[in-house]
Amino acid sequence: MNYSNDSRDVAAVTSPGSIGSHSYEPGALRSALDIKQGGTFNLGALLCDRHCAQGRGEHMALIWENHTGLRKSFTFDDLRRHSNAWAHKLAELGVKPGDRVCLFVDRVPDLYFAFLGILKLGAVAQPLFSQFMADALEVRLADADTRAVITTGRHLEKVRSVRARLPALAWVILTDVKSGAHPTLVEGEVVMTAEEAPPVEFTPFPANEDTPSLLHYTSGTTGRPKGAQHVHGSVLSQYATTRHVLDLRPDDVYWCTADPGWVTGTSYGIIGPWAVGATQAIFEAGFSAQRWYEFIARHRVTVFYTAPTAIRMLMKAPPPTPDQLVSLRHMCSVGEPLNPAAVLWAERVMGRPFHDTYWQTETGAIMISNVPGLPIKPGSMGKPVPSIAAAILDQQTFQPIAVPGKVGLIAFRPPWPSMFRGYFKAEKTYQSKFVGDYYLTGDRGSVDRDGYYWFVGRDDDVINTAGHLVGPFEVESALLRHPAVAESAAVSKPDPTYGEVVKAFIVLRPEHAGSDELKLDIMNFVRKHLSPLAMPHAIDFVEKLPKTRSGKIVRRMLRAQEWGEPVGDLSSLDD
Repeated sequence: MNYSNDSRDVAAVTSPGSIGSHSYEPGALRSALDIKQGGTFNLGALLCDRHCAQGRGEHMALIWENHTGLRKSFTFDDLRRHSNAWAHKLAELGVKPGDRVCLFVDRVPDLYFAFLGILKLGAVAQPLFSQFMADALEVRLADADTRAVITTGRHLEKVRSVRARLPALAWVILTDVKSGAHPTLVEGEVVMTAEEAPPVEFTPFPANEDTPSLLHYTSGTTGRPKGAQHVHGSVLSQYATTRHVLDLRPDDVYWCTADPGWVTGTSYGIIGPWAVGATQAIFEAGFSAQRWYEFIARHRVTVFYTAPTAIRMLMKAPPPTPDQLVSLRHMCSVGEPLNPAAVLWAERVMGRPFHDTYWQTETGAIMISNVPGLPIKPGSMGKPVPSIAAAILDQQTFQPIAVPGKVGLIAFRPPWPSMFRGYFKAEKTYQSKFVGDYYLTGDRGSVDRDGYYWFVGRDDDVINTAGHLVGPFEVESALLRHPAVAESAAVSKPDPTYGEVVKAFIVLRPEHAGSDELKLDIMNFVRKHLSPLAMPHAIDFVEKLPKTRSGKIVRRMLRAQEWGEPVGDLSSLDD
């Protein structure tokens, strides 16, 4: 596509190219990242080798702690050496530039080393949420023609159970184990733990701005999950927004609670902060408000990035003591709309507000935000970040709406460096995301007279639970595998903790009768096949599902009744 940023209109506002000392001009960003004219954009090298070359190799890059209290720390030189070991190992196994390498790993140190090593090799990192069950894993590996999977003993059986149906999968690499303490390996399985590997030198692949880097899977309303393709040049957007929106500096200690299986966990849990040269703190443990506050205090975290679901859980817990948060300077929220009560609570209890940020897997970086210094309107997403042209479009004409407060489609005018460059093997679907001069987010919102954007809801059926997107198609496909289920539809249902959860409407087979026991059995069945996030939290047994005359399920009708919203036009509904 050939995009032009020359034209401007009343409702498509581009923020200035710089605010204060933060420049968004591509030349200035390349200079800040020490990228010479015609030089490599290799992300793996930019995030660690560059700091070593600049004399910052001994600066702390990663502080890691798990639920048992085990702690490890790594400098940027450690990152360089351990990522070299991963790049060397993958090359030794025959992985080539452009091959997809899946990271199906808990948040152990080798996840981060391997991520950098994959990029150094010029291969494409394919991070997946480690709590996915075998069915969800198989769909994504098959679609990507994944060449190698990096996993741990905890998830090895899930990979083994689907491997025979994945002809492109040549290697399963087991990590986070000590030599001789791993399960018995079968053909095509090897062990690799970077901390035990001998030091090696590795020349990074000469990536340019458009070289593929990541393949992030996102669920849609129809069809299978789609792989959003990103490039090494995305670092320009991620670096700029990390500096300007997250207010991150090289001397900061930063904690992003997102798992790298989701885009936040890579864009701002790996790339952005290490592009800046900050220290990252990683806590591989389940949620506990008190342990989270203690972790912040113990490591003197200065910048904190988390999700509204976690914030709502903190709100329910006993408040922190005054000394636990003295190091915190800035806090941001991501993944779903941040309700006003959470902003006000944080300011009152934590001494500072959460700054909402809006972006998507496809945008690759923050697009709209309450940046530091901008007065916060609780409930608003804020304003477009510098250099981003945002608009609210009419849902019929796809033209910008100039009327403040009128609801329409949230859209952005391409290009920007971190914009996804396609859906893997789905060019037609990719093209459908663009109309005229705009990328359509699929979300609805409005903009007020002061230029603040307000989120209204999604324009499709994707379920956003705890900041993670769940596609109805995946849930319904899993439901239909249960012997009692004849038909199913999955929609979102409001939830005070998670924002929204999955609710399933099910038509049973004639030989089965609805009961509470059957509901529980079906819930656990989906949990085992997909993930806990995709499990229905509520089930209604119904005689039939609302459908159009062509046989398509009208999910919006079901969703509307759950949310108490108008159903809209039902003229196409089958009587």
